[in-house]
Parts: sequence; C-alpha cells; structure tokens
Amino acid sequence: MLRLLSLLQTRRDWPGRVLAERLEISDRTLRRDVDHLRELGYRINAIKGPDGGYRLDAGSELPPLLFDDDQAVALAIALQVASVSGAAAGEAALRALTTVRQVMPPRLRQRIDGMTFTTLPAADTAAVAVEPEVLITVSAAVRAQEVLRFDYVSVGRAPGASPSRRRTEPRHIVFGGGRWYLVAWDLDASDWRVFRLDRVTPCVPTGPRFTPRTVPGGDVHDFVAGRLKGSDRGNTWPCTGEVILELPMRDVTPFVHDGIVEELAPNRCRLVVGSWSWVALAVSIGRFDAAIIRVAPRELGDAFGVLSQRFAEAAAHTAG
Repeated sequence: MLRLLSLLQTRRDWPGRVLAERLEISDRTLRRDVDHLRELGYRINAIKGPDGGYRLDAGSELPPLLFDDDQAVALAIALQVASVSGAAAGEAALRALTTVRQVMPPRLRQRIDGMTFTTLPAADTAAVAVEPEVLITVSAAVRAQEVLRFDYVSVGRAPGASPSRRRTEPRHIVFGGGRWYLVAWDLDASDWRVFRLDRVTPCVPTGPRFTPRTVPGGDVHDFVAGRLKGSDRGNTWPCTGEVILELPMRDVTPFVHDGIVEELAPNRCRLVVGSWSWVALAVSIGRFDAAIIRVAPRELGDAFGVLSQRFAEAAAHTAG
C-alpha cells in the first residue's frame, strides 16, 4: 500500500495494468489496496477506458500520511530547518516536527535525534543536495564528540576529482544559502575549517572522543558567515571601503545588501560597503555607472587604478 501510494503521488493517471506490474501484484490485490487507501481517506478515482486506471486527487481533509524510512528522515530534516530558520512558519514547523517524531519507530527517532544545526540568513542561491545519511552520520559524530574521518573534494575542484582524507573534531552543522556546512577542527592542519557537506563522504566507524573546542569568537553563526566572506575576524568583510557617488540614494539602496547608504544631496550619496578583495570591491562599486568623487581608504583607490589599467589594455585589444 505504501509503494502504491508513492506511485500514485508521482503522476496524475496510472493505468491499472502498469501499476500491478510495477508492484508485482495481481489486479485483485491492486483493487483491494486501492480500497484500503480510500478507507484511510485518500481520494483515488477510477479511470474508465480501454486500459482503466487510477488517479489520486486532493481531498477535503488531510488523510493519514504514510512515509517510508527515507521520506520520514527527509521530512524531519526539512521541518527542523524550517523551525530554526526564522521563517514565519517556524513555530508550526516545530510542532509538526514534534508530532512526526512521536509516531516514528525507535530506529528512525534515534537517527534524527542527534541532528542539531545552526542556520544562516537566507540567500538567493540554488540549494545543493546532501544525502540524508551524510547529515545523520556527521550529526551523530558532533553529538557524540567523536573524531570524524571523511573523504573531501575541495571547493573549486570537480565533484568527480580525487578526494583528500581529513581527520577532524566536528563541532557544528550549519545550513545557509541552500548549502550545508560542517565546522570542525582539522587535526592535521591544527586549525578551524568549514567544509561543504555535499563534498563530504564520511568514514565509519568514528574515532575516539575529544574535548570540544570553542570556535573563534564563540559564535558559530558569525564564524561561518565570516569565513564565507573570506574573513578570519568574524562576520566582517576583509576589505571595507567608502565612496561618494553622483547618484540619488534611491538608485543605490536596492543593490546594496549589507552595506550602508547615506543621502548627502538629491543626486549624491555616501556608500560604505565591503568585499573579499579590494579589486572585487572596486568592481562592485563600478557597476553603478556613476561619477565617484571621493574614495577611501587608499587601498580601494589603488584597486581602481589597477582596474583602470586593465580596462584600458582591454579596450586597446578590442577586435576591429
């Protein structure tokens, strides 16, 4: 019945013959299982015609939900993300997570109970999938405070590239911008590292227990946010500059996410913004296509000079 329900949810119409073949059951058993699902509250309509078949429609009430193990774990992970993400539905997600957990068999409850993580502010980036077993295995090591070994394909290398073996003391799992991260003390590098979990292949069993270290600054949210910005000084950009643009404040503000825009005159504003490098910062300011009448600090001015030379050379090599 569970497999039948899963198939009915994947497409609108299913010929009865095809369903029976997929489930390796007789037509009589198929009709019996459809009747059982209807008794549970699922609206399954019979389709008339040469082939005959079934269609799952939405009902007026929510029927009992049936999940296989992987679906149940995925649901619990999604509900936990929603409950700690700061979304308006966070409280409802937490209640739903509690309800789902209560009806889970012990084997599944143990798998999800060890999952705790931090969330970063949402970002407009595509989500990157991580296998539930990876999340569960890494979470268990974090909770048990046990050394975790894993194969890792570094960012910037193709997913199919040869991985490197890492030995770590895992401390936190963080979700943000559609990606999952592991914050861990790298035993070989003797330093803190942030690993993308979609590039992690855990090795089991885990190693010996360790005494937890505290992430620099004591706040895992700020630590990860800073590392993603290329900073080792907390949640700040390595390079922050200030310019005055000959543009109205209203034309600049929509394109500045974590900077400061101050109106100086109807057609002039002050912009304070950061980036991972001075050249990258200069490029981001240049997109406003406006006169710049003040630049600070000197490093930002030098970056504008570097770009000016590069652009002049590019213009000189323009074909035709």
